[in-house]
Amino acid sequence: MKYSNKSKDLREDLKELIERKSYLLDENRPEAVAKRRKKNRRTARKNISDLCTKFKELGSLIVAGQKGRMSRQDLIEKTPADGLITGIGEVNSDLFGKEASKCMVLSYDYTVMAGTQGGFNHKKADRMMTMAHKMQKPIVFFVEGGGGRPGDVDFNATVIGGLDLMTWVEFAKLSGKVPRIAIVEDYCFAGNAAIAGCADVITATEDVSLGMGGPSMIEGGGLGKFHPKEVGPAKMHATSGVIDILVKDEAEAVAAAKKYLSYFQGDVKDWKCGDQEILRDLIPENRKFAYNVHKVINALCDEDSVLELRSEFARNMVTALVRIEGRPIGLIANSTRHLGGAIDSDAADKAARFMQLCDSFGLPVLSLCDAPGFMVGPEHEKTAMVRHTSRMFVTGAALQVPMLTVVLRKAYGLGAMAMAGGSLHASFFTIAWPTAEFGAMGLEGAVKLGFKKEIDAVTDPIEKQTLYDKLVKASYRKGKAVNAAHALEFDEVIDPAETREYLVAALKSIPKSEGSGRFIDTW
Repeated sequence: MKYSNKSKDLREDLKELIERKSYLLDENRPEAVAKRRKKNRRTARKNISDLCTKFKELGSLIVAGQKGRMSRQDLIEKTPADGLITGIGEVNSDLFGKEASKCMVLSYDYTVMAGTQGGFNHKKADRMMTMAHKMQKPIVFFVEGGGGRPGDVDFNATVIGGLDLMTWVEFAKLSGKVPRIAIVEDYCFAGNAAIAGCADVITATEDVSLGMGGPSMIEGGGLGKFHPKEVGPAKMHATSGVIDILVKDEAEAVAAAKKYLSYFQGDVKDWKCGDQEILRDLIPENRKFAYNVHKVINALCDEDSVLELRSEFARNMVTALVRIEGRPIGLIANSTRHLGGAIDSDAADKAARFMQLCDSFGLPVLSLCDAPGFMVGPEHEKTAMVRHTSRMFVTGAALQVPMLTVVLRKAYGLGAMAMAGGSLHASFFTIAWPTAEFGAMGLEGAVKLGFKKEIDAVTDPIEKQTLYDKLVKASYRKGKAVNAAHALEFDEVIDPAETREYLVAALKSIPKSEGSGRFIDTW
């Protein structure tokens, strides 16, 4: 809203309100806005206007708790909203309507004391969390900022360490109750970073610095001097799994937030998909060749509907939000281009946490399985494989949403079972492409172990290899999909071009879940 008190007909109290609110507007804060633009950054209000078709601000008239240091007018002019803009917005209302698109929007304002957390804006944040709980609506939180603000002297008489603040508790309580996305740009440290870490998903710009302690805190702890860019750079966090969606700039971050929220706002009526016959040729005929599973995903799902999360972390496991005939679902898939698609500790954590996210908000899970098993060996056991991989079984067993499993190629041992929710019969259905192959472990390893005596008995190297190849081929014939189907360990072998038809039939047959509402692990 544009505030103006020029009308002669306005009563004095309304004029006073309009004048007061005029200090909130970017056009009335030229110096602060100029500094922001010099860094090639958008203002907090610009980001919110880009995100929301409508936005109603709440708590706008508070200022920093520094009356002991600054005049009332200076506080009004220099610390509008105490550096935290909050309110109720509409996101994607063009797709889902006004009611379905409502969400809580919060943004620290870096033009106000570097986006730090003041005493009053903590109180306001807590109030917004309470409202989000009552509304049962998503939260979008722009969290750029430097953490706690030590200069709020107005609280010195009653605050020692501020360790009784409830902001993080109130935000954390909403885990699994409403979708929560944190958007991070530039510098984000300490308390601001802790909010990001509590969110379901972190979207960050590629020049972000994100850390639980900023340079001042690091230096104060006697740990050396560092430039902010050296603390928690984006590339490091993307590969470690902290950042879920890495984007170029704030505009892309807002676009990603809108797309992410859309999966939790409902079905879309207008959708397109490509020619499904392309799926017949995306798996190489040579069973040892790797392939790009992203091509399978993009061909199978609605056009432009795939949003991958944590794409740079545990690249042997793909996790993505997608749509099938407009209906949002979660997807996990093994990628043979990394560790042959085998599941290590990081991949198991990534998949299990993603399944929790889907389960909490009622999204069915589609699993595209090409799993040669869990990773084995002394080095991998050092990563606590026993505990990490078991997360997939515990999470899969607790799912209240249906899992639909499609075996693209390998389905071996415990890894394949984990990809299907713990068992091929734990899924609503498990279907297989003709390229699929099944076994208690990888064929080559099974032959080496099961026929060790016979192979060792052959002394001629050529004859030994010939026997080994013969045994592997025999095992493959036994385990390939069209032969393995007779045991009914899975439900059907299908033409890959029919995959969407099977998925749609299943999704239409299963009542939509409201979601478990259980909290989601931060990791």
